[in-house]
Amino acid sequence: MTKPLQTTITHLECSRCKKTYPHTQLKNLCDCGGPLLARYDLKAAKKTLTREALRSRPTTMWRYEEVLPSREPVTLGEGMTPVLHAKRLGASMGLSNLYIKDEGLNPTGSFKARGLCAAVSRARELGVKVLATPTAGNAGGALAAYAAQAGIPCVIVMPADTPLANEMECRAFGADVRKLDGLISDCGKYVAENKEKNGWYEVTTLKEPYRIEGKKTMALELWEQFDGKLPDVIIYPTGGGVGMIGMWKAFEEMEAMGWIGSERPRMVTVQASGCAPIVDAFEKGVDTAPMWPNAATIASGLRVPKAIGDFLILQAISESKGTAVAATDGEILATSKELAAKEGIYAAPEGGATVVAARKLAEKKWIKRDDTVVLFNTGCGYKYNEAWQKALENS
Repeated sequence: MTKPLQTTITHLECSRCKKTYPHTQLKNLCDCGGPLLARYDLKAAKKTLTREALRSRPTTMWRYEEVLPSREPVTLGEGMTPVLHAKRLGASMGLSNLYIKDEGLNPTGSFKARGLCAAVSRARELGVKVLATPTAGNAGGALAAYAAQAGIPCVIVMPADTPLANEMECRAFGADVRKLDGLISDCGKYVAENKEKNGWYEVTTLKEPYRIEGKKTMALELWEQFDGKLPDVIIYPTGGGVGMIGMWKAFEEMEAMGWIGSERPRMVTVQASGCAPIVDAFEKGVDTAPMWPNAATIASGLRVPKAIGDFLILQAISESKGTAVAATDGEILATSKELAAKEGIYAAPEGGATVVAARKLAEKKWIKRDDTVVLFNTGCGYKYNEAWQKALENS
């Protein structure tokens, strides 16, 4: 990309209190503690972000430059992952239109590439000297890769039992990797306590405004890949939930630009039964989810005991007339094998979890035979050797 991109970003807005901030300054959270969202001049964006214009643009997420925050992105070619018609898997559930969006084909092998690409791009533009984040695995690898591309040092803090592949890639990219006994929430506390004295800029999930901007491009791609329409149901594995929140934000922006009307897919969160705070909150009909005690699951990306954007995830589920489903580790491992054997997709356990949810909802007739359903595989199975070893032990 040789010429600067034409972003229409105008300001940042708090998702809770609606206070606004200039986008030209570094800011993590609103003064009230709420996550900040980037806002755009969508009337201006609508003039140039058209289907005709998209035909000649690069097949990366930066094809949507008007509604992304950076003029000079740090890019490794992220985005425009395939949507695959899972015919055999769908037939086993009685579903005719089951699709999988395979985010494992992004740089660094997961959907985290989208968010960290946007965050690092903006951080470089705003003069950040050192980046830092806690990680369950894939976010750390993505941050380390994009920080390396940007020439910015980064600190990655991960639980001691993070999959080895994730640790190795972070070290390969030159990151300062620090391992702690505990969960991602403990790693987040470590970053928060040490960032000021060390001069780190924190890019933790939803504690900065731009990771969500990269993730929202998944929704824009679905609209293109389904020829200007949206699926009936989206099933999304939810840890921190930025992908779910990002897509919900994208639908709002798409409507404002005239791409769609008021229709929305039904949004389904799937979590591991050993760490299901969103599922629990949804079933109880409450707006936020308390810290989940003793979080444990083979799907490391779902082991997030407290999501800072819990209220935004629950809002998307509620407003879309969606639902939330829990899957046991045994179910996740079994469906991961099924997905590989039936469709040739070597998925992360988080991707396997979406198959569990689809089958349960199809059995209940919550999903109908002819509904168009998209499952998100958020990562590549090659990064989960420990989980796959367990999955194959009884084969």
